[in-house]
Amino acid sequence: MLSARASTWFGLKTPEGNANLEDHPDEFERLWRGFMTARATLGAVLVALQAGLYGMAAQAPSLISLLICSAYLMATLAERIMAAPRQLGPHFNGAWLRIVGVDLLAFAALQTLQDSSINYTPLFALPVLMASILGSQLMAMASAAGVTLLLFGYAGWLSLQAPWNTSALFSQAALTGAGCFAISFIARQMVTRLASVELKAQRSQLATAVQRQVNELIIKTLGEGVLVVDAQHQVRSANPAAKKLLSPPQGALSLPLDLVKTPVWQDLRQLIDESFTTQLAQQRDISVQHAGQGARLVSARTQLTAQLNSDAQGMCVVFLQDQRELQARIRTEKFASMGRMSAAVAHEIRNPLAAIVQANALLSEDVSDPGQQQLTRLVGQNALRLEKTVHDILHIAQRTNTSQVAQADAIDLSQALPRICRDWQSQVANTSDIAVQVPNSAVWVWFDAEHLRRILINLLDNAQRYARPEPEPIQISLHIDPVDAGAPSVCLLVWSDGEPLDPSVEQHLFEPFFSSESRSSGLGLYICRELCESHGASMAYERNHRTFGQTVKPGNEFSVMFCSKPPNTPAGSKQVVAAS
Repeated sequence: MLSARASTWFGLKTPEGNANLEDHPDEFERLWRGFMTARATLGAVLVALQAGLYGMAAQAPSLISLLICSAYLMATLAERIMAAPRQLGPHFNGAWLRIVGVDLLAFAALQTLQDSSINYTPLFALPVLMASILGSQLMAMASAAGVTLLLFGYAGWLSLQAPWNTSALFSQAALTGAGCFAISFIARQMVTRLASVELKAQRSQLATAVQRQVNELIIKTLGEGVLVVDAQHQVRSANPAAKKLLSPPQGALSLPLDLVKTPVWQDLRQLIDESFTTQLAQQRDISVQHAGQGARLVSARTQLTAQLNSDAQGMCVVFLQDQRELQARIRTEKFASMGRMSAAVAHEIRNPLAAIVQANALLSEDVSDPGQQQLTRLVGQNALRLEKTVHDILHIAQRTNTSQVAQADAIDLSQALPRICRDWQSQVANTSDIAVQVPNSAVWVWFDAEHLRRILINLLDNAQRYARPEPEPIQISLHIDPVDAGAPSVCLLVWSDGEPLDPSVEQHLFEPFFSSESRSSGLGLYICRELCESHGASMAYERNHRTFGQTVKPGNEFSVMFCSKPPNTPAGSKQVVAAS
């Protein structure tokens, strides 16, 4: 038994103390059946031997010996076929009597009935060996002691018949008994040692299996792509990040994969060849371009595993990282620090801005010329817009709870959306055609009018930047879902026929200071989403299709789902949102 167990960092148990076969049911069953088969085979041999002796010399003792051997064969066959493997136990029990006891009784009877030509003493080694391996140390010594007593009893019986040979008989009995004790002790030590070694081997296998699972889990969740490639350019393993990075637009990366058959991975294949040729780690920026997809710059570095033997080459482990994501992460960190600074700057802007607004108001009172009055109004409007922008930046920087809401009014989207689009087209040069589809009746939502204008203009600027030179590349529409009679769901959709966003860009689309262009600060969509959430609305992106006559065009679509009731409105209050 395991007397004590200490925990390892794998959560397994380390054996301390003696180990027995009872800790290994499969191994014990194999040995038990082996011993039972050996007993049955020995019984068959004894029956054949006694039958031969009885045929050559028909004597009564030979007939009795034949009957004893036949009974022993039947007993061993019954034990082998009918009994289940069972530990002999630390004390005398039924299993010990059926196995060791039967053997001792049969061999003692044969030894007593023997003639001068046969000696059955070596057979006593079998029960002693079984007691040592299938039982405890105590039962092994007890079995050896029992054999020794039987031998001394037999020697005493013979000494009564031949007094002149007493010393030789007892010496032989003592020597055989000592051998039985030595067999029991050595066999028990071997069993304990082998059981301990097997237990340690199983523990090592379990630890290896756990370590392999941990490694697979770590590799699977890595954001960096990992490939395992052999010298024949066969990709043996790839984690999800590598599959996503190297998979074609339509389809998935299936393993095993031969890099030679696909020209897309030519640069990667050359890098792996250099690693195997030089037996050194390599690092290079490679280009991966699938059909119908732009080129993707990937940073690749290799590491070679050690060779297990002279006939087997090691594997090349390739680590892949999308350069765009790396650059975007660096740019995000840089803009994050700039964002903290911008919040501090916004605080400093508020005071001089207030002075500008006040001075402009005083100036407008003393100006009578219409042109100068127009200029003062323009200064006032832009100062007010700048003040609102500073307020929004500070609001976003200080916003720590999404339950905070902004002041909102009831806005008719069927009137506000066309007006904002016209203002945007009049102010932006070379604007694209816009298709505005709104109901003829009023569609009321709760929102701040200036915030709605900022959100829509930001989405129109993004759509204009990536729109194609085709008729109506930008479409604005309202989707009204009558959830119930009192509070329909209103969704604003801004669709453009631009190219699909890269997955790495889409993943960080609404993050602050993230942009796919170095000229952009990456705050536009983030501020739009924050403004929506401050009014209880939500913003999302998806790749969607629009129908133009008989043509279906894919495009990028941003949606704004408006809140169905005013922020902080108690349940059961009358809703202002309505749509025909």
